[in-house]
Amino acid sequence: FDLLDRIEAAGHPMHLAALDDLPEEALLCTPYLLGAISETPAAEKPLYAGLPQADTHPILIAFDRLQAYLGQDIVGTIACELGGSNTAVAFYVAAMNGGVVVDADPAGRAVPEITHSSYYLAGLPAAPVVAANAFGEVMVLENLQDDQRAETVVRALCHVSSNDIAAIDHALPTHMIRDAIMPGTLSKAMAMGALWRHGKSDPATLADKIVEHGRGKVIFEGRVTDSAWRTEAGFTLGSLSIEAKRDTLKIDFKNENMVAWLNGEPIATIPEIITVLDRHSGAVVTNPNATVDQQVSVIVLPAPEIFLTETGLAAFGPDYAGLDRAFQSAVSATVES
Repeated sequence: FDLLDRIEAAGHPMHLAALDDLPEEALLCTPYLLGAISETPAAEKPLYAGLPQADTHPILIAFDRLQAYLGQDIVGTIACELGGSNTAVAFYVAAMNGGVVVDADPAGRAVPEITHSSYYLAGLPAAPVVAANAFGEVMVLENLQDDQRAETVVRALCHVSSNDIAAIDHALPTHMIRDAIMPGTLSKAMAMGALWRHGKSDPATLADKIVEHGRGKVIFEGRVTDSAWRTEAGFTLGSLSIEAKRDTLKIDFKNENMVAWLNGEPIATIPEIITVLDRHSGAVVTNPNATVDQQVSVIVLPAPEIFLTETGLAAFGPDYAGLDRAFQSAVSATVES
């Protein structure tokens, strides 16, 4: 919400545009924040002592540098994912520079890595990538072989930037991006957000309303008994345990929720969307912010179709989550109805 508050404070309008409404040669880009969603370990903090703090948000520094590098105006941004802060980042960069946000994205959900996108699956070039951190340091990355190499290099820069870095990639014209992203996803997310905001007035029924709207499934309800996490190599890694009567659900996460285990057996995995809601407030329980004794509902929503292909599952399926098994949908009966 901080970035949206900055837009409001600056008095800038936000413009959402359909991809079909943009000129074929209009230059677009994908800005994002990459890193852990938990605090930098105490042992690493001395590495950053004495470094200056940039007066401008790093993502705006990166945007200005990218435009100067390209020598061309960028007319719009594309969110790299739905959720977290990165949807807001796309609006922030666009609004602060008089541009538009495209009503589309390359992931259809929240994801932990650059490679978890339709850009990667379509073979679109990420480079040049411009990255900037809170210390005002700016890196221009050229000649990256593909998104996998971009993920490796930017993640390494993130790790030496207090596990948090701003970056912009896939600066491409509309005609190159058109068939490689999913249209209308921001509108769909906004509709789900509106349902969630209104539904919080009756949190006891909120989970059921969300799964009905999103064609998903409530897979567990219970009490949080443990939340353990660590910040490692630019990620937040950990697990969340929930109990109800004699059953235990454990969720492993790597920034995003990866696998849900019921009594030791996996019952839901990426690329489906595993979400935890507070049953009393209706708030989404983000990683790693669950508290012991919190009453929660765990819901699963269908995976974006791009990740259900052979190449999509290879990039962001059970194997990525460390499971040696084929993908099995937790909501397939709901999806097919």
